[in-house]
Amino acid sequence: MLQAWHALVLGLVEGITEYLPISSTGHLILVESLLGLDGPDSKRALDAFSIVIQGGAILAVIGLYWPRVLGMLRGVVGRDPAGLKLLVNLLIAFVPAVVVGVPLDHWLEAHLFHPLPVIAALAGGGVLMIALDRGLTRGDRTVDDLGPRQALLIGLLQCLALWPGTSRSMVVIVGGLLVGLRPRDAAEFSFLLGLPTLGGACAYKLWKERDAIAQLGAAPLAIGILVAAASAALAVRWLVAFLNRRGLEPFGWYRLGLSAVLCISVWLGWVKLGGLS
Repeated sequence: MLQAWHALVLGLVEGITEYLPISSTGHLILVESLLGLDGPDSKRALDAFSIVIQGGAILAVIGLYWPRVLGMLRGVVGRDPAGLKLLVNLLIAFVPAVVVGVPLDHWLEAHLFHPLPVIAALAGGGVLMIALDRGLTRGDRTVDDLGPRQALLIGLLQCLALWPGTSRSMVVIVGGLLVGLRPRDAAEFSFLLGLPTLGGACAYKLWKERDAIAQLGAAPLAIGILVAAASAALAVRWLVAFLNRRGLEPFGWYRLGLSAVLCISVWLGWVKLGGLS
C-alpha cells in the first residue's frame, strides 16, 4: 500500500523533474525501485499513479502562464488571433504522440517501464544534449513566430519521449531550438505543450486504470498532486532563467552522471533495481 510519505516523495520528484530535461517518468521509476515499491502486485497502480500526479504539473503551468492560456481561450471565440495560432500549433504538436502512444501504451509499459531502459535513455539523452548545446547556434524566434511545420516537427520529436527516461521536456526543448526558438521560448512551448499532452495522459490513465488507482486511496493522490504542483512551479521559474544562462549541457552531464552512479551502485550491490539486479 502506498503510504502518505511515499506519495510526498514521488510528488516532489515528479514536480521537480517534469519540466526539467532529465525525465520525470525515468526518475519516478528509479525512485520507486529504490524505495522497494515496484513489486509485481503494485506495479500497475504505481505506473498509473506516476502519470496521474502529472496533474499537479499541469496546474503549475496554468497558474504561471494563465495569460497565455486565457489568450488561447479568447482565440477560440475569435477575440485573439495570436492565441488561436498558438492553440493550433500546440494541437498540431500534440497529435503525433496520441497517434503513436495510444496503440503502443501496453507494449511500452511492459517493455520499457523498467530501470535498464530508463538508464539507457538517460545516458543517450545526456550525450545528445551535450552535442547539440556545443554545436547548435541559438535562434531568435519566439513562440509567436512558430508555424505549423515547425510545430509538427516538435510533435514528431515528442514521440521519442514515449520511451521513459528520454524526457518529454528534453525532446520538445531540443525541437524548439532546432527550429530556431530562443531557449526561454523553447522551454515555454514545452511547458504549454505539456497541458494537452500530460492532461491527455492523465485522463487516459484515470479511465483505463480506474480500479487500480482507486485501490491507492484519495489521500496519496491528493498529496502527490499538490506537492507536484508546488515543486513544479518552482522548477519552471528556475529552468527558464537557467537555460538562458547555461543552456542544455549541464543537464546532459547530470544525466550521464546519474546513469553512471546507478550502474556502479548496482554492479557493487549497493542497490538492487528491477531488471538490473
